[in-house]
Amino acid sequence: MSERRFRCAQAEDIERLLEIEALCFTSDRLSRRSFQRWIKGENCIFLVLEWDQVVYGYGLVLLHKGTRLARLYSIALHPEARGQGHASALMLALEVAAVEEDRLFMRLEVAKQNLAAVQLYQRLGYRVFGEFLDYYEDHSDALRMQKRIRYPERVREESFVPWYGQHTAFTCGPASLMMVMAAIEPATVLNQSLELDLWREATTIFMTSGHGGCHPLGLALAAKRRGFAAEVMMSQTDPLFVEGVRSAHKKEVLNLVHEQFLERSQAQAIPIRCEAVSVAEIESQLKYGAFVLVMISSYRLNGDKAPHWVVVTAFDELCFYLHDPDTDKLTISELDCQYIPVAKEDFAKMINYGRSRFSVALFIRQSDTHSVNECTVASL
Repeated sequence: MSERRFRCAQAEDIERLLEIEALCFTSDRLSRRSFQRWIKGENCIFLVLEWDQVVYGYGLVLLHKGTRLARLYSIALHPEARGQGHASALMLALEVAAVEEDRLFMRLEVAKQNLAAVQLYQRLGYRVFGEFLDYYEDHSDALRMQKRIRYPERVREESFVPWYGQHTAFTCGPASLMMVMAAIEPATVLNQSLELDLWREATTIFMTSGHGGCHPLGLALAAKRRGFAAEVMMSQTDPLFVEGVRSAHKKEVLNLVHEQFLERSQAQAIPIRCEAVSVAEIESQLKYGAFVLVMISSYRLNGDKAPHWVVVTAFDELCFYLHDPDTDKLTISELDCQYIPVAKEDFAKMINYGRSRFSVALFIRQSDTHSVNECTVASL
């Protein structure tokens, strides 16, 4: 076989890449601008397959900030180079590069009717874990596949949690609570009406700008009203997010809302533990059957300096796995937002927000009478 090598894509490769793209795809093609952007991109791996000093294919992998997840965004091989082992070699080269970037998992989407590609990924160790209907421009369906690329599979503690994406920039809390409600009670209908109802019940009214996010006690009260048991763990019981608001009137409203939520939570006998949230506590709650909502600083995920609610769905020796309801980012798909692997040491940093290092988590169970955690039962 002639010499085959892999190298980083360069600007002078673009014409050849566009030619390969046109030969391989009838829709969902990457444009010249896209190739230019990814060649300059930082959070990606963009390799070309060079054979006899001619480019015959490429693979593009996205590296999602703050996680141990890599996602195969696009891969293409010139028809003349097929059937010679190049595709497998390219995939393995991408996996090696992702491991060097400290990623644990590779995920991808593939057209369901593309049996050759599906079989290739299966031979390489990828397993189907979901499906997207009407995913591509031609309305065909996609399979979702995943492979652990750094370590052998380890025992994982997890419960099935359906994923739901928020419809507004300020409803991550309601969306996260809805996922948990549907995990506990599968008959729960997940729609925007419920999302907005929960937001109206739990909102802080104001944030630093725009609409207010959801107060942890407001979310706990909303869960309680719907028959679920809720426990709140927070590092402080002082009013939240006031330091980021300049207006004296807004500060006054935030203080009043906080006091109302605190009084109503106490009246409803919702347990409130004034302690910093820890990795060990989250693990313990998951082991004892609780569903866990955590407020994180989204900076480590997407660069935004904002509090953001997510659901912890599982954990193993290395990682927590998150459902993130927010897909409102370029190149982010539903696949990228489910069971996101985040190393425990990274997650420990995410759960501290702001200068005060505020941390908060909600532990949700089926009902007050079905609580598994004896300490929670006693405090009720």
